[in-house]
Amino acid sequence: MKDKFIYWHILGWLAYAGYELLGVFVQQKSWSHISLILMLSFLLFRLIEFYLCYLVVYPRLLRPGRTGLLATALAGVVALFIGMRYGVEEVLFPAVLGFHNYGGETTIGYYLFDNAYFASPMIVLSAALWAGRTALRHERENQLLRAEKRIAEVAFLKTQINPHFLYNTLNMLYSMAYPAAKPVANAILKLSELMRYMLHDTPGEQVGLDQEIDYLSNYLDLYRLRFPGSFHVNFTVTGNPAGRRVAPLVLIPFVENALKHGVLDDPENPVHIWLDVSGKQLLFEVENQRSTDHKDVSTGIGLPNLRRRLKLLYPERHALHVGAADGRFRTALQLVW
Repeated sequence: MKDKFIYWHILGWLAYAGYELLGVFVQQKSWSHISLILMLSFLLFRLIEFYLCYLVVYPRLLRPGRTGLLATALAGVVALFIGMRYGVEEVLFPAVLGFHNYGGETTIGYYLFDNAYFASPMIVLSAALWAGRTALRHERENQLLRAEKRIAEVAFLKTQINPHFLYNTLNMLYSMAYPAAKPVANAILKLSELMRYMLHDTPGEQVGLDQEIDYLSNYLDLYRLRFPGSFHVNFTVTGNPAGRRVAPLVLIPFVENALKHGVLDDPENPVHIWLDVSGKQLLFEVENQRSTDHKDVSTGIGLPNLRRRLKLLYPERHALHVGAADGRFRTALQLVW
């Protein structure tokens, strides 16, 4: 994609140079070294102006709330264009080559107005191309998201093999196990709640944050039943998650990774899971001591795929930090509503 991008830019500038060269020939009926040098210098200044806007100004400032900074930056680009032309064509060329572009009778006001006029097309063109490329990239990302959603929906439908039969069977097993073995019955109940959430409560793009928290709690409770007395995980929720909504199952991969790769049986170094809701921000942190023991294969989507999912679902509204230090592994996710 990057090579194709460079190819089209080179082709466009070659076409533009040919157009300018043809214009010089039509006006003068011939080519002189002076006209060619002036044309090339003018082309260079426009190229610098174009990519300054295209690669720096518009990506950083063409967004809501930055209109004043954008106008100031564009005024600076115009001033730079005028300054470059004057320094090269009216100072350097006369000193080195013995000619300049504008006549001696040109006033400062006319020179500024004329060059501001010449600077404006590249400002408009770079804005149009940058906006078009950005729209195309967003459309491709949306197409990818729709494709991934279709794949997920197909996978979801494949897993929904008569869920009522599954729930009824689990409830039956729970009622059979409860009189004889309450821990087993509790494990079946937790498993039933987990599967209900995955198969029934998460078909949409958003779920209640409190539902996601309940899912994490049930997941941890199931692990706690699996490792009685040797499962040391602290799960803390602060703030008010009521009424907040998030993408379903967006938090569980961090917990899965911690349980897969972390030390769970050390009370001095427990796994810490912390979720905080403050204003329009959610912060989710998971920290664990790294284990060298072999663990079960995780069913999680993995951090690389999770990064892609976050980019599609929360563009420019999330931050993900992953790192390790002193034998501990830490992940921190920030979401902004």
